[in-house]
Amino acid sequence: MSKKLVHTPEGVRDIYGDEKAKKTVVEHLLHEKITGYGYRDIQTPTFEFFDVFSKEVGTTPSRELYKFFDKEGNTLVLRPDFTPSIARCAAKYFMDEDVPIRFCYQGNTFTNTSQLQGKLKEVTQMGAELIGDGSVQADAEMIAMTIEALYHAGLSDFQISVGNLEYFKGICAEAGLDEETELELREFISGKNYFGAEELLDHIGVHKKDKELLLKVSDLFGTVSILEEAQKAVSNKRSRHAIERLEQVYQALCDYGVEKYVSFDLGMLSKYNYYTGIIFKGYTYGVGDAIVKGGRYDHLLHRFGEEAAAIGFVIVVDDLLAAMGRQNVIIAGVEAPVKLYYTAENFKEKLLEAKGMRSSGKKVELLPQAEA
Repeated sequence: MSKKLVHTPEGVRDIYGDEKAKKTVVEHLLHEKITGYGYRDIQTPTFEFFDVFSKEVGTTPSRELYKFFDKEGNTLVLRPDFTPSIARCAAKYFMDEDVPIRFCYQGNTFTNTSQLQGKLKEVTQMGAELIGDGSVQADAEMIAMTIEALYHAGLSDFQISVGNLEYFKGICAEAGLDEETELELREFISGKNYFGAEELLDHIGVHKKDKELLLKVSDLFGTVSILEEAQKAVSNKRSRHAIERLEQVYQALCDYGVEKYVSFDLGMLSKYNYYTGIIFKGYTYGVGDAIVKGGRYDHLLHRFGEEAAAIGFVIVVDDLLAAMGRQNVIIAGVEAPVKLYYTAENFKEKLLEAKGMRSSGKKVELLPQAEA
């Protein structure tokens, strides 16, 4: 047999032993906190029709999807992201509900990228979606629940950075940018490519005042006091309303008592085009990317024939575990099984002992006694 067959392809890996035990415990702790808020489990297929994740939906670029065909010739993809799948499912089965719908999910996502930079092509995600509630309180619930879930899992040193896409969109509208230019500019700014952003704005002849304001957005980050500066910088109603919304969300987060974990970033512009308002990311030490990504997507269900406000978040479990490992966080509940040795003569006795220990909740590994 070829040695190649015992290795995994690039971008995926085996998880076993203590690492898998820790992952299972962390997933349980996250799930415990999320379901404590009334969220109910949902499971969607690992692969869907291509159109569920198409460019129009505003998710992962087509070149980064794992695509294949079924026997009927339909193009299918492995899910790169849970939110469109859950929006599709909600649009099909749950639109008769007269109360907000709360879903939580857990599973793996797949991204076919050649620019790994230490990232995996298959990662485990856990998240939640709140559909049918467009309120400030819904925004705050999502952010507060994220904070409480991370803390419950054992992470204590982290920050949730909150933004509002409407602030940037208001400035773009005032500057007269079309949607295509806005998306291109978003990509430059979110990628910290300020030279590219400036060159684009110069090329299309944006007024100097508007150009300065668009480029200044990336500097508007920090504590809640940055919201006052951001408010003063703009005159259009759309951007001003975005700041007012953030102030209201912050007040609600103070009511939850989690404000110390919150900061603000008006230059946070997600690559997922389906986000419409409040967006947020969670950061901690030990990993280079956000361990939490979330936001409001009030128009996504329209792609599946329904109208409903919605907000959600995802925790990248693998990155969370990597951060906890590098921070030497002790994960409660991870314990090695007790080793109980038997001989041919005392097997029945040791088996009864093992069964008694297992019934009391202990993990017991029954092993043959080595001969002297």
